Amino acid sequence: MGRIIRNKRRFDYNPPMNILSSLPGHIQLRRLVTLRSLAIAAQLLALWLAWRTLHLELSWIPMLMGIGGLAAVNLLTLLRLRSMRPVTNSEMFAQLVADVLVLSLLLYYSGGSTNPFVSLYLLPLVVSAATLPASYTWGMAALTTACYSWLMIYHMPLPQRDMEMDNPFNVHVLGMWMGFVFSAMVVASFVVWMAKAVRSRDQLLSEVREEILRNERIVALGTQAAGAAHELGTPLSTMAVVINELESTAPKEMQESLALLDEQVRLCRRILDKMMVNAQDSGASRIQDAHEFMAEVLDEWQLLRPTAHYDYHEDQHLPAISVDITLRAALMNLLNNAADASGLPVDIDARCDDDRFIIEIRDQGPGLSEEVTLKAGSAFFTTKPEGRGLGLFLANATVERMGGAVRLYNREGGGATTEIILPIAGAP
Repeated sequence: MGRIIRNKRRFDYNPPMNILSSLPGHIQLRRLVTLRSLAIAAQLLALWLAWRTLHLELSWIPMLMGIGGLAAVNLLTLLRLRSMRPVTNSEMFAQLVADVLVLSLLLYYSGGSTNPFVSLYLLPLVVSAATLPASYTWGMAALTTACYSWLMIYHMPLPQRDMEMDNPFNVHVLGMWMGFVFSAMVVASFVVWMAKAVRSRDQLLSEVREEILRNERIVALGTQAAGAAHELGTPLSTMAVVINELESTAPKEMQESLALLDEQVRLCRRILDKMMVNAQDSGASRIQDAHEFMAEVLDEWQLLRPTAHYDYHEDQHLPAISVDITLRAALMNLLNNAADASGLPVDIDARCDDDRFIIEIRDQGPGLSEEVTLKAGSAFFTTKPEGRGLGLFLANATVERMGGAVRLYNREGGGATTEIILPIAGAP
C-alpha cells in the first residue's frame, strides 16, 4: 500500500532567456555589433594618439563625423535586433559595406594607402567569408580592392612632423604593429566564436539524428502493436466461442477452470480495446494539476500491482502540467522498474523547481552497474529474463517528446534513483 506525505516547500520562478538570442541571423549580427564597437573604440584611440602624442594636424571634423555615423549605425542595429524579423544575407552585407566606407573615409584623410592601418580592409572580408555565401564574399573582395586602389591615387597625405629626432619610418612601423595586433585580436575572437557555433550546430544535428532514429523505432513498434492487436482479435474470439461451448458440456469440476479462462480471455479483449483507444487519443494532451495526476497514476499502479509498496512525498503546492495517455504509461513503466529492483518499498518524491516539475523514484535495489548505466534507455536492452527492453526506452522517448528528460543514477547510500523532469504548463 502507499503512504502520502506532503511537504511545505516552494520555489521561486525565474523567467527564461529571450528567444531572440537563439536566432542564427541575430547571433551573427550581434557579433558584428560587438566587433564594430571594438573598432570604434580603436579608431577613437588612434585619433587621440595622433593628436596628443604625434601632434598631427588632420581633418578632425570629417573623421569624427565618420566615426559618429558608424556609432549611429551600431545603435540602430541594436534596436533592430529587438525585432523578430530575420536577418538576411543582404542586410549583413550592407552592414559590412558601412564599415568599409567609414574605414575608407578615415584612411582618405590620413594618408590613404600609405597609412599603416590600411590592412584593416581584411577584417570585413574575413567576416564576410565566414558568415555569407560565396557571391557576397567575392562582392566584398571587389569592394575592398576597389577602395584600396582608389586610395592609392586619391587621398590627403599625412602632414610632415617638425621633430627631426623622430624617424618617420619608425612611426610607420609602429602603426603597422598596432594594426596587426588589432587585426589579430579581432580575427582570433571571431574565429573562436565561429568554431563554437559550428560545434554547437554539429551537436544539435547529432541530437536531431538520434531523435529521428528513435522516432522511427517508435513508429515501427506502434505499427507492429496495432497489427498484433488487430490479428489477436480473431483467435481470442474463437477461444471465447469454444469456451462457451465447453461450459455447456464439461463436467462440474471443470466449470471453475473454464470460468477463469473465460475471464482471462475477456481481460485480453479489454486490453486490446484499450490499446486501440489509446492509439487514437495518444496525441491529445490536456492541462492537469500535478497533484491530481500523481494521485491518479499511483492509484492505477496500485490496482495493477497490489503487492507493491511505496512512500509518496509531495510539495504542498504543485503546478499544472501537460499530460496525456503516453505520459501515464511512461510513469507506470518507471514505477514497475523500481518495484522490480527489490521487494522493499519505493520512495517517490514530487516537487516543483523553477519552471520544472520533478518526480524522483528511489528504489532499494543493488543499484545500476556500469553496463546498465551506459546502455539504459536503449531499445531492446534489458536486465530482466522476461523483459523486452522497451519500457525505459519508450518512457524516455515520451518524456523527451513533452520537453522533459529522464535521468538514472546511483545513490551513495545504495539503490538507484530515476528522475523525471517535466516542464510546467505555460513555461517556455
